[in-house]
Amino acid sequence: MDDFQQLSKHHRDIVKASTAFIYAILVSIAMNFFWTPGHIYSSGITGLAQLINSLMTKFMPVELSTAALLFILNVPMFIIAWRAIGHRFTVYTFLAVTLSSIMIKVIAPVGLTHDPIICAIFGGAVNGFGTGTALKNGISTGGLDIIGIVLRRRTGRSIGTINMAFNSLIIIAAGFVYGWPYAFYSALGLFVNGRVIDMTYTRQQKMQVMIITNRPKTVIDSVQNRIRRGVTIVHNAEGAYQHDDKTILFTVITRYEMSELKMAMAESDPHAFVSISDTVKILGHFYEPKP
Repeated sequence: MDDFQQLSKHHRDIVKASTAFIYAILVSIAMNFFWTPGHIYSSGITGLAQLINSLMTKFMPVELSTAALLFILNVPMFIIAWRAIGHRFTVYTFLAVTLSSIMIKVIAPVGLTHDPIICAIFGGAVNGFGTGTALKNGISTGGLDIIGIVLRRRTGRSIGTINMAFNSLIIIAAGFVYGWPYAFYSALGLFVNGRVIDMTYTRQQKMQVMIITNRPKTVIDSVQNRIRRGVTIVHNAEGAYQHDDKTILFTVITRYEMSELKMAMAESDPHAFVSISDTVKILGHFYEPKP
């Protein structure tokens, strides 16, 4: 058993390290293939690093690269993550940010297109997918993602929405530096980035589940063995077709847990009727596993 747990932990470490490397490649592609050629600012700390680099290039005799600034600006975020989220989470966040800084520096900019709309959409989509994939696998890309996780635990707001709220300054800065049309292009990129994060990071997408079954104890045991979720039981329901006794079970899961729910139902009551509804707003405590 100890060997299995050790092997499982080793596998998770490999997956997280690989995810950090994949994210680094994706953010470097977004930066060097789309944002830089299109004069588009990214979201959060990455966008702030771009802004500082632009201002230093225009007004100062010395400058730091966007890659170096990205790492420097994330140092306070590492401290916040270490104290408020978790040590392992911080280690992988550090790895993701470090690899990102290296890859942005190593991969040379390629001007596939200079159309700002195309650069905003595709840059936001590529970066959003990378960020969402990293968060889905329990690591952060640093910057506002860390603040977003902390605030989401306290307010229930989605990470994409929180990021957009923090990025108003980036949009205004794009207007001053590149002209106001580019502020709108950057806003488009930020919107796409936030939506793709929300679509990819399925741990935060909540779904209400209604199960109608005549084997409630078996179903509850199977679901709770696989998923750490509470279940509400409604007794004395009646099927209208055969007028047989039924029990209705209610629970709320995340989209990330959907496969576990399907397996639990297959092994406990494959003939149960299961209705699943998207977009559930939760008032009260909803357990979220720590990264």
